[in-house]
Amino acid sequence: MDPPQPPKAAAAAATTTGSTTLLSHLISVDTALSEYLHSTLKPFLPHFLLFLLELSADFRLFFPISLSLLLAPNSSTSLFLLRRPFLSSLLLGLLLDLVLIALIKLLFRRSRPVYNKNMIAAVSVDHYSFPSGHASRVFFVASIAHFFANDVANLLHLAVWSWALLTSLSRVFLGRHFVFDVFAGASLGVLEALFAFRFLRFYL
Repeated sequence: MDPPQPPKAAAAAATTTGSTTLLSHLISVDTALSEYLHSTLKPFLPHFLLFLLELSADFRLFFPISLSLLLAPNSSTSLFLLRRPFLSSLLLGLLLDLVLIALIKLLFRRSRPVYNKNMIAAVSVDHYSFPSGHASRVFFVASIAHFFANDVANLLHLAVWSWALLTSLSRVFLGRHFVFDVFAGASLGVLEALFAFRFLRFYL
């Protein structure tokens, strides 16, 4: 028979067990909700639209286009000076996002949904689900655009944020991610944009 545990050790063990149980419950709810949304909504959504949303936030497409815009010659010096801080912060933020997402994925190693089909992973880390790189990327872009262009038309802001939201939701509808992956990725993207806007732009 095992000797009785000291009160502090017993309390710590109970707390750990309770935390593990709560986390397991949250993961179960997340998994069930994600599968329900995928199986219920995907059949009614245009596949080409989901594919375009997925493609629009792909790093392999987004980064080269942004870099080309930064390096493109411009006859207007004033326009270049306005464009450079935004695009430079955008590019550095995208690289930061790529590194952070890879590190977090390797740390948690959460498997993607079992019903995730027809996805070609660019690198091995893409086999992991948490957090969503697409969600972090689009919310970073939407946030950084909002911070740099807070005086532009509200319609443009609405368009950018709608794109970010729809792209993030499409990750669940396509079966690429769970809901919590998307929420965590979106939150990370906003934090990255705050960092890029407050710090990176002053050194560019």
